[in-house]
Amino acid sequence: MAVDAAMRREVIAATVASLDRAYVFPDKATAMGAYLRNRLQRGDFDTITSAEEFARTLTEALREQSHDLHLELRYVEQPVPMETPGQAAPAGASAEETTKQRRLNFGVSTVGRLPGNLGYIDLHQFGRPVGATPRIAAAMDLVSDTAALVLDLRKCGGGDPDTVMTFASYLFDRPTHLNDVYWRDENRTERRWTQPQVAGTRYGQARKIYLLTSGDTFSGCEDLAYALKNNRRATLIGETTGGGAHAGSPQRLTAHFMMFVPSGRPINPITHTDWEGVGVVPDIKVPAEQALDVAQVAALEAIIPGERDRQWRSKLQERVDELK
Repeated sequence: MAVDAAMRREVIAATVASLDRAYVFPDKATAMGAYLRNRLQRGDFDTITSAEEFARTLTEALREQSHDLHLELRYVEQPVPMETPGQAAPAGASAEETTKQRRLNFGVSTVGRLPGNLGYIDLHQFGRPVGATPRIAAAMDLVSDTAALVLDLRKCGGGDPDTVMTFASYLFDRPTHLNDVYWRDENRTERRWTQPQVAGTRYGQARKIYLLTSGDTFSGCEDLAYALKNNRRATLIGETTGGGAHAGSPQRLTAHFMMFVPSGRPINPITHTDWEGVGVVPDIKVPAEQALDVAQVAALEAIIPGERDRQWRSKLQERVDELK
């Protein structure tokens, strides 16, 4: 789709208004708005005629000013309807999203057992609760009798915060306060606790968890990593994560432009801050490709001293020697 001067002005005006209304830091919203208006006035965008390129350029400009990787403008080919209070999302859009989520198994990529009776769950995202909840329950049932759990978030790019809390609930014996979220657009603070009941088999707190990270671990996946680290529930192994803490939602700008506006700021009850811009630092820093082997060694070496079965203990030690 081609964009002209009038459309560029319309999109930038809507972007500035949306930032002023909802962006998590009002001062940064004001600065970003002024920056876009100044660039528009200077004619910096005059040569852009592609809608996709215009969206990318504005995204880059906003991120340059805010360093917030959640900020994003997108061109949408099909016209986006005006929002009506209480109006449900179109069934077609919901069905399309569900189809995409099913292709990814709602984020639950791989579940299994590693040598030495270690559980392994590879999550690529935290999908919508309606599909993710039963899949997480099935995954936790499969690893329920393992001696320790390796949770692989190296390719996990984010997802639904309610699903993050659902997954975390399996890893604690009782409801635990993991974080708060301050929503600037609503001027309210949401308290987030793990759930007292889960659909599958609760893993509990007695067994160790080893959580793998990379620079691609982002957003909701960082949320889980940050919470488990600061509650001393997991040992993080790998690389510092991407550094995207803010929560938000997509907002309609015009008929063909949408923007994801971060309007929520996590506040950890232990650190009283979050990981925005700095990432979650692992307890054991290693290249991401080495993290799985390092985690297995750490898990097995923690298990071996308490193992009474000499034959099994010998096999566990053999596995450690293989990995080193």
